[in-house]
Amino acid sequence: MACIYNPSVTSISTKLNFTSLPNHKPKFFCSLGGAVAEPKTINATEPLLLNAARGKEVERPPVWLMRQAGSYQTLCEKHPSFRERSENVDLVVEISLQPWEVFKPDGVILFSDILTPLTGMNIPFDIVKGKGPIIFDPIRTAADVEKVQEFTPDESVPYVGEALTILRKEVNNEAAVLGFVGAPFTLASYVVEGGSSKHFSKIKRLAFSEPKVLHALLQKFATSMAKYIQYQADKGAQAVQIFDSWATELSPVDFEEFSLPYLKLIVDTVKRTHPDLPLILYASGSGGLIERLPMTGVDVVSLDWTVDMAEGRRRLGPNVAVQGNVDPGVLFGSKEFITDRIKDTVRKAGKGKHILNLGHGIVVGTPEENVAHFFEVAKGLRY
Repeated sequence: MACIYNPSVTSISTKLNFTSLPNHKPKFFCSLGGAVAEPKTINATEPLLLNAARGKEVERPPVWLMRQAGSYQTLCEKHPSFRERSENVDLVVEISLQPWEVFKPDGVILFSDILTPLTGMNIPFDIVKGKGPIIFDPIRTAADVEKVQEFTPDESVPYVGEALTILRKEVNNEAAVLGFVGAPFTLASYVVEGGSSKHFSKIKRLAFSEPKVLHALLQKFATSMAKYIQYQADKGAQAVQIFDSWATELSPVDFEEFSLPYLKLIVDTVKRTHPDLPLILYASGSGGLIERLPMTGVDVVSLDWTVDMAEGRRRLGPNVAVQGNVDPGVLFGSKEFITDRIKDTVRKAGKGKHILNLGHGIVVGTPEENVAHFFEVAKGLRY
């Protein structure tokens, strides 16, 4: 395959060096911007991201980002309420498609929030600008847990299903449509703490003084989130990411009690009805838990930037794909710097079973031209 030099992207090398990694041989890397040889189509019936997640042969790592950029902020000014934006079908579709229309990523994620199901579980909440989530009646007793209802997605969040169905038609299988849910411990953290927290003292007090109460709540969330994933898949999601943002506040032994069993329950339940649905697990700050994350049974583990990709890949083992993990702050650097970091991440991830992403969402204020460069370089990669 020929690689055409593009003088406007002077820092892009023509090779990715895999020689420092076991069982990898050097392959070629080509920049976009000039004419390049047409890549060989491999299993074109499925989006690239799905093939990578399933460990199939792909020509390059698929790429997507976890948050909207650019014109999303303008839309926020017009519709300041987050719940309005995330619970109105037209707005959900418009916001979800913004990155697709501008950057053509390999994954298009539903615009929503992990707390969206709470109202349908009899847990009133709101998301207030500048304050974040507010749970009006925090759950801290057995009686409180009793009042929590099992989630019925088609009754409580029909707009999610409608939006996913529209997204599948709009994207037309040129990229994978991704749904997402919150993990049980992370959801429990919000509803017990009453919102965001720095020290997680309330949920830890509950965990260590009345563990049966917390386990009852976690069981309800696990059952409900499994149903929510199945619902999203039935309505059009081709992969689903599970966010366990706060599980990394737990020590490894407590993760094994209060998070791992419920993640595994979700995965086992979903795989019984949707065995081919790729499930991605993202837990920021997970460096101390990496070996435990594949025990959940997910297909892909998403790493944040505090973990060296080569080390993360080694610690995860060969049976799970990896996602990530460029530092979002890199996008404030020069184009040459961004290019170097992308190449370094992909080289360390090795060939295949890698989905390129940031280690977290895009930071507000990130230059949009740097986001465009990120995608240009990423989509020009070839193994």
